[in-house]
Amino acid sequence: MSVHERHVLVIANETVAGRSLIEAIERRREEGPVRVTVITPVNQPREGYVVYEDTRRAAARRRLEQTLGVLRAEGIPASGLVVETDPVAATRDALAQLEPPPDEIIVSTHPLQRSGWLRRNVVERIESAAGGLPVEHVVVDLKREPGGEANVLVIANETVVGEPLLEKIRERAQQGPASFLIISPQSDSTSSAHPEAERRLRRALTILRGEAIEVHGQVAHPDPFTAAAQAVQDERVDEIIVSTFPGEKTSSWLRGDLVNRLRKHTRLPVEHVEVEREPEAVA
Repeated sequence: MSVHERHVLVIANETVAGRSLIEAIERRREEGPVRVTVITPVNQPREGYVVYEDTRRAAARRRLEQTLGVLRAEGIPASGLVVETDPVAATRDALAQLEPPPDEIIVSTHPLQRSGWLRRNVVERIESAAGGLPVEHVVVDLKREPGGEANVLVIANETVVGEPLLEKIRERAQQGPASFLIISPQSDSTSSAHPEAERRLRRALTILRGEAIEVHGQVAHPDPFTAAAQAVQDERVDEIIVSTFPGEKTSSWLRGDLVNRLRKHTRLPVEHVEVEREPEAVA
Protein backbone atom coordinates (compact mmCIF):
# COMPACT_ATOMS: atom_id res chain seq x y z
CA MET A 1 0.00 0.00 0.00
CA SER A 2 1.51 3.33 -1.06
CA VAL A 3 1.98 6.08 1.52
CA HIS A 4 -0.06 9.22 0.87
CA GLU A 5 2.09 12.24 -0.03
CA ARG A 6 0.74 15.13 2.01
CA HIS A 7 0.28 18.30 -0.06
CA VAL A 8 1.01 21.47 1.94
CA LEU A 9 -0.02 24.88 0.62
CA VAL A 10 2.11 27.73 1.98
CA ILE A 11 0.97 31.35 1.80
CA ALA A 12 3.82 33.75 2.56
CA ASN A 13 5.36 36.93 1.22
CA GLU A 14 8.28 38.64 2.97
CA THR A 15 8.59 35.78 5.46
CA VAL A 16 8.77 33.08 2.80
CA ALA A 17 12.50 32.51 3.38
CA GLY A 18 12.16 32.66 7.17
CA ARG A 19 13.75 29.86 9.15
CA SER A 20 10.63 29.28 11.29
CA LEU A 21 8.56 28.60 8.18
CA ILE A 22 11.11 26.21 6.70
CA GLU A 23 11.32 24.36 10.03
CA ALA A 24 7.51 23.97 10.08
CA ILE A 25 7.72 22.30 6.66
CA GLU A 26 10.62 20.10 7.74
CA ARG A 27 8.60 18.84 10.73
CA ARG A 28 5.92 17.62 8.36
CA ARG A 29 8.48 15.78 6.27
CA GLU A 30 9.54 13.90 9.41
CA GLU A 31 5.98 12.59 9.69
CA GLY A 32 5.90 11.23 6.14
CA PRO A 33 6.15 12.16 2.44
CA VAL A 34 5.23 15.76 1.77
CA ARG A 35 4.87 17.98 -1.29
CA VAL A 36 4.87 21.78 -0.95
CA THR A 37 3.34 24.52 -3.07
CA VAL A 38 4.36 28.05 -2.04
CA ILE A 39 2.18 30.97 -3.12
CA THR A 40 3.71 34.43 -2.60
CA PRO A 41 1.19 37.26 -2.93
CA VAL A 42 2.76 40.62 -3.80
CA ASN A 43 1.24 43.46 -1.79
CA GLN A 44 -0.59 46.00 -3.90
CA PRO A 45 -0.77 49.68 -2.88
CA ARG A 46 -4.09 51.28 -2.11
CA GLU A 47 -6.18 52.88 -4.83
CA GLY A 48 -4.77 56.25 -5.82
CA TYR A 49 -1.14 55.22 -5.57
CA VAL A 50 0.99 55.13 -8.68
CA VAL A 51 3.83 52.63 -8.63
CA TYR A 52 6.97 53.19 -10.68
CA GLU A 53 9.21 50.31 -11.74
CA ASP A 54 8.16 48.46 -8.63
CA THR A 55 10.73 45.96 -7.38
CA ARG A 56 8.27 44.06 -5.17
CA ARG A 57 7.69 41.24 -7.64
CA ALA A 58 11.40 40.72 -8.31
CA ALA A 59 12.18 40.74 -4.58
CA ALA A 60 9.36 38.27 -3.91
CA ARG A 61 10.66 35.98 -6.65
CA ARG A 62 14.18 36.01 -5.12
CA ARG A 63 12.82 35.08 -1.68
CA LEU A 64 10.62 32.36 -3.16
CA GLU A 65 13.47 30.79 -5.14
CA GLN A 66 15.63 30.79 -2.01
CA THR A 67 13.01 28.81 -0.08
CA LEU A 68 12.33 26.39 -2.94
CA GLY A 69 16.06 25.75 -3.22
CA VAL A 70 16.37 24.92 0.48
CA LEU A 71 13.39 22.54 0.38
CA ARG A 72 14.53 20.76 -2.78
CA ALA A 73 18.04 20.36 -1.36
CA GLU A 74 16.45 18.46 1.53
CA GLY A 75 14.55 16.19 -0.84
CA ILE A 76 11.18 17.88 -0.48
CA PRO A 77 9.31 18.31 -3.80
CA ALA A 78 8.49 22.03 -3.92
CA SER A 79 7.09 24.48 -6.44
CA GLY A 80 5.87 28.03 -6.14
CA LEU A 81 4.40 31.08 -7.76
CA VAL A 82 4.42 34.85 -7.22
CA VAL A 83 0.92 36.29 -7.68
CA GLU A 84 -0.31 39.87 -7.77
CA THR A 85 -3.32 39.57 -5.50
CA ASP A 86 -4.16 39.66 -1.83
CA PRO A 87 -3.38 36.57 0.31
CA VAL A 88 -7.00 35.52 0.83
CA ALA A 89 -7.82 35.63 -2.89
CA ALA A 90 -4.53 33.82 -3.59
CA THR A 91 -5.56 31.07 -1.18
CA ARG A 92 -8.99 30.67 -2.80
CA ASP A 93 -7.44 30.49 -6.27
CA ALA A 94 -4.88 27.90 -5.15
CA LEU A 95 -7.52 25.70 -3.50
CA ALA A 96 -9.62 25.80 -6.67
CA GLN A 97 -6.79 25.16 -9.12
CA LEU A 98 -4.07 23.01 -7.52
CA GLU A 99 -3.82 19.32 -8.37
CA PRO A 100 -3.71 17.35 -6.22
CA PRO A 101 -5.73 19.53 -3.83
CA PRO A 102 -3.87 20.68 -0.70
CA ASP A 103 -4.31 18.72 2.51
CA GLU A 104 -3.45 21.65 4.74
CA ILE A 105 -2.38 25.28 4.71
CA ILE A 106 0.46 27.14 6.41
CA VAL A 107 0.17 30.93 6.61
CA SER A 108 3.37 32.74 7.49
CA THR A 109 3.41 36.32 8.81
CA HIS A 110 5.57 38.80 10.64
CA PRO A 111 4.91 39.31 14.37
CA LEU A 112 1.75 41.26 15.16
CA GLN A 113 3.41 44.64 15.64
CA ARG A 114 4.93 44.49 12.14
CA SER A 115 2.38 42.48 10.18
CA GLY A 116 -0.07 44.15 7.83
CA TRP A 117 -1.67 40.74 7.24
CA LEU A 118 -2.46 40.28 10.92
CA ARG A 119 -3.84 43.80 11.20
CA ARG A 120 -6.20 42.88 8.34
CA ASN A 121 -7.19 39.54 9.97
CA VAL A 122 -5.76 37.60 7.03
CA VAL A 123 -5.22 34.37 8.99
CA GLU A 124 -8.84 34.25 10.17
CA ARG A 125 -10.09 35.04 6.67
CA ILE A 126 -7.96 32.26 5.18
CA GLU A 127 -9.34 29.85 7.80
CA SER A 128 -12.84 30.79 6.63
CA ALA A 129 -11.86 30.22 3.01
CA ALA A 130 -10.11 26.92 3.72
CA GLY A 131 -13.29 24.85 3.73
CA GLY A 132 -12.32 22.87 6.82
CA LEU A 133 -8.68 22.22 5.90
CA PRO A 134 -6.22 22.55 8.79
CA VAL A 135 -4.55 25.99 8.86
CA GLU A 136 -1.38 26.65 10.83
CA HIS A 137 -0.13 30.17 11.48
CA VAL A 138 3.67 30.48 11.62
CA VAL A 139 5.20 33.70 12.92
CA VAL A 140 8.58 34.65 11.43
CA ASP A 141 10.56 37.41 13.13
CA LEU A 142 13.07 38.35 10.45
CA LYS A 143 14.78 40.89 12.70
CA ARG A 144 15.90 38.01 14.95
CA GLU A 145 17.21 35.92 12.08
CA PRO A 146 20.77 36.25 10.75
CA GLY A 147 20.82 38.69 7.84
CA GLY A 148 17.26 39.83 8.53
CA GLU A 149 16.25 42.72 6.28
CA ALA A 150 14.67 45.91 7.61
CA ASN A 151 11.92 47.77 5.78
CA VAL A 152 12.50 51.52 5.82
CA LEU A 153 9.71 53.92 4.88
CA VAL A 154 10.86 57.25 3.43
CA ILE A 155 8.47 60.23 3.29
CA ALA A 156 9.66 62.92 0.87
CA ASN A 157 8.22 65.12 -1.84
CA GLU A 158 10.21 68.01 -3.29
CA THR A 159 13.28 66.98 -1.28
CA VAL A 160 13.34 63.40 -2.61
CA VAL A 161 16.45 63.96 -4.75
CA GLY A 162 18.19 66.11 -2.14
CA GLU A 163 21.70 64.93 -1.41
CA PRO A 164 21.22 64.86 2.41
CA LEU A 165 18.31 62.44 2.00
CA LEU A 166 20.10 60.26 -0.55
CA GLU A 167 23.14 60.15 1.73
CA LYS A 168 20.98 59.14 4.73
CA ILE A 169 19.51 56.26 2.68
CA ARG A 170 23.02 55.21 1.64
CA GLU A 171 24.20 55.27 5.27
CA ARG A 172 21.23 53.15 6.37
CA ALA A 173 21.85 50.65 3.58
CA GLN A 174 25.46 50.29 4.71
CA GLN A 175 24.42 49.57 8.31
CA GLY A 176 22.69 46.31 7.36
CA PRO A 177 20.27 44.69 4.91
CA ALA A 178 17.38 47.05 4.18
CA SER A 179 14.68 47.69 1.61
CA PHE A 180 13.33 51.21 1.11
CA LEU A 181 9.88 52.44 0.11
CA ILE A 182 9.76 56.13 -0.83
CA ILE A 183 6.32 57.70 -0.82
CA SER A 184 5.82 61.19 -2.23
CA PRO A 185 2.60 62.84 -1.01
CA GLN A 186 1.05 65.25 -3.52
CA SER A 187 -0.95 68.34 -2.66
CA ASP A 188 -3.38 68.13 -5.59
CA SER A 189 -5.59 65.11 -4.89
CA THR A 190 -7.87 65.92 -7.84
CA SER A 191 -5.20 65.19 -10.45
CA SER A 192 -4.22 61.68 -11.49
CA ALA A 193 -0.96 62.91 -13.03
CA HIS A 194 1.90 64.49 -11.13
CA PRO A 195 4.66 64.82 -13.74
CA GLU A 196 7.12 66.78 -11.60
CA ALA A 197 6.72 64.39 -8.66
CA GLU A 198 7.07 61.43 -11.00
CA ARG A 199 10.23 62.89 -12.53
CA ARG A 200 11.81 63.50 -9.11
CA LEU A 201 10.84 60.06 -7.85
CA ARG A 202 12.17 58.25 -10.90
CA ARG A 203 15.43 60.16 -10.63
CA ALA A 204 15.85 59.18 -6.97
CA LEU A 205 15.07 55.52 -7.74
CA THR A 206 17.52 55.49 -10.65
CA ILE A 207 20.32 56.92 -8.51
CA LEU A 208 19.79 54.53 -5.62
CA ARG A 209 19.20 51.40 -7.71
CA GLY A 210 22.37 52.25 -9.60
CA GLU A 211 24.13 51.81 -6.26
CA ALA A 212 22.50 48.37 -5.73
CA ILE A 213 20.07 49.67 -3.08
CA GLU A 214 16.68 47.92 -3.10
CA VAL A 215 14.16 50.73 -3.36
CA HIS A 216 10.77 51.40 -4.88
CA GLY A 217 8.52 54.43 -4.83
CA GLN A 218 4.97 55.67 -4.99
CA VAL A 219 3.13 58.92 -5.45
CA ALA A 220 0.87 58.90 -2.42
CA HIS A 221 -2.04 60.44 -0.53
CA PRO A 222 -1.70 64.24 -0.34
CA ASP A 223 -1.47 64.33 3.46
CA PRO A 224 1.95 62.99 4.53
CA PHE A 225 0.70 61.71 7.88
CA THR A 226 -2.16 59.79 6.25
CA ALA A 227 0.15 58.46 3.53
CA ALA A 228 2.63 57.19 6.12
CA ALA A 229 -0.11 55.72 8.32
CA GLN A 230 -1.57 53.84 5.34
CA ALA A 231 1.84 52.43 4.44
CA VAL A 232 2.44 51.28 8.02
CA GLN A 233 -1.02 49.69 8.08
CA ASP A 234 -0.54 47.88 4.77
CA GLU A 235 3.06 46.72 5.04
CA ARG A 236 5.81 45.83 7.46
CA VAL A 237 7.65 49.00 8.36
CA ASP A 238 10.54 48.94 10.83
CA GLU A 239 11.88 52.47 10.52
CA ILE A 240 10.80 55.80 9.04
CA ILE A 241 12.81 58.62 7.49
CA VAL A 242 11.07 61.97 6.96
CA SER A 243 12.66 64.52 4.64
CA THR A 244 11.62 68.19 4.73
CA PHE A 245 12.85 71.65 3.97
CA PRO A 246 14.47 73.22 7.06
CA GLY A 247 12.36 75.07 9.61
CA GLU A 248 8.66 75.69 9.95
CA LYS A 249 8.85 78.78 7.74
CA THR A 250 9.69 76.73 4.67
CA SER A 251 8.12 73.37 5.58
CA SER A 252 4.37 72.92 6.03
CA TRP A 253 5.12 69.38 7.22
CA LEU A 254 7.10 70.74 10.16
CA ARG A 255 4.39 73.30 10.90
CA GLY A 256 2.03 70.33 11.16
CA ASP A 257 4.41 68.57 13.61
CA LEU A 258 4.64 65.58 11.24
CA VAL A 259 7.75 63.99 12.76
CA ASN A 260 6.47 63.88 16.33
CA ARG A 261 2.99 62.80 15.24
CA LEU A 262 4.48 59.83 13.37
CA ARG A 263 6.63 58.86 16.36
CA LYS A 264 3.59 58.84 18.65
CA HIS A 265 1.27 57.11 16.18
CA THR A 266 3.59 54.38 14.87
CA ARG A 267 5.92 53.91 17.89
CA LEU A 268 8.68 53.33 15.34
CA PRO A 269 12.07 55.00 15.06
CA VAL A 270 11.61 58.18 13.00
CA GLU A 271 14.60 60.12 11.65
CA HIS A 272 14.28 63.64 10.28
CA VAL A 273 16.47 64.87 7.42
CA GLU A 274 16.48 68.50 6.31
CA VAL A 275 17.21 69.44 2.70
CA GLU A 276 17.81 73.05 1.69
CA ARG A 277 15.49 74.39 -0.98
CA GLU A 278 17.28 74.89 -4.27
CA PRO A 279 17.32 78.46 -5.56
CA GLU A 280 14.77 79.11 -8.28
CA ALA A 281 16.23 78.99 -11.77
CA VAL A 282 16.75 82.46 -13.26
CA ALA A 283 15.54 82.94 -16.81
